Amino acid sequence: MTLRIINCQLIGYRLPLRMAWASARGEWRQRRGWLLQLQTAADVGIGDCAPLPVAGTESIEAAQRALLTIQARAVGHDAATLLDVLEPELTATPATRWALECALLDLLSRQRGLTLRHFLVPTAPDVVPVNAMLGALAAVTPLAIHSAVAAGFTVLKIKVGLNAPLTELAQLRALARLLPTGVSLRLDANGAWDIATAQRMLDGLADLPIEALEEPLRQPDVASWTALQQRVTFPLARDESLHIPVAQFPRRIVLKPAAIGGLRRTLALAQQAQAAGCEVVMTSVIDSAAGLWATAQLAAASASPIPHGLATAAWLATDVGIAPQPLRGQLQLPMTPGSGFSPTIT
Repeated sequence: MTLRIINCQLIGYRLPLRMAWASARGEWRQRRGWLLQLQTAADVGIGDCAPLPVAGTESIEAAQRALLTIQARAVGHDAATLLDVLEPELTATPATRWALECALLDLLSRQRGLTLRHFLVPTAPDVVPVNAMLGALAAVTPLAIHSAVAAGFTVLKIKVGLNAPLTELAQLRALARLLPTGVSLRLDANGAWDIATAQRMLDGLADLPIEALEEPLRQPDVASWTALQQRVTFPLARDESLHIPVAQFPRRIVLKPAAIGGLRRTLALAQQAQAAGCEVVMTSVIDSAAGLWATAQLAAASASPIPHGLATAAWLATDVGIAPQPLRGQLQLPMTPGSGFSPTIT
């Protein structure tokens, strides 16, 4: 059955954050983007385009141009083939391509009466484990630690690499003393350190309950990465540096589907990594509810048991719809067809 697109609507938004989001790659206080809404005679599919260049996407201006191209050309095309038709226009705009594919697969999964995760992988689980996102180390308080633990999270993610290494090590040691058995810290340096600093930090972290450390090196290369990984038992994870070719997967990769450019691309990379023995984590960059629902469905399709970075909705002061809410450190995904997202803005 052909799913003919009869309307394409762009709904812009600016979502303020409850507090500044800070990392070694910069700081921001709002998320700006568009809902891409594709309509057929029977249904509506929605994708989220919220570019963030520091995370590896195109600029907001490039995304807007690409979205206007989609809007000008989408009507009249079959939802099953539209991505192929527009592919040449989207090679340099991964966040826009992600939004288009999400909208199309939302439509196609609804047509089949399937959740998005089961449309992608029929055996996908219905529950996704997630980590707490506590923000920059300097702002993390004992109350934040106690609240996250009380909420059932077993992995607490913290941004590091924003202050002097000795200061951060002292802060991490103080926070680690607050953790009950079975709860650990996931750290993200966002490429803040040179090799010497990274070595000192890893040596200082060796006896702490660290679940993983993401992107320790400012300029990663195979030899430096291998040497660092040999210093610690916990995994070092690649995220922003995934574009740098390597001979083999590291112990863990962190995938941002908006930077990779789509659901199926990201799922294929996850499956390839898992087949090679590499752990996989899906993560958002303070996405709106629309993006968060699609990424949660994708995380379920990956079947990765590692807690994913998807408990971020509370960072937004307002949103475009109801976001998936963690309970006891998990997202329970619905059985309704599609991504699970319903907009509250028009």
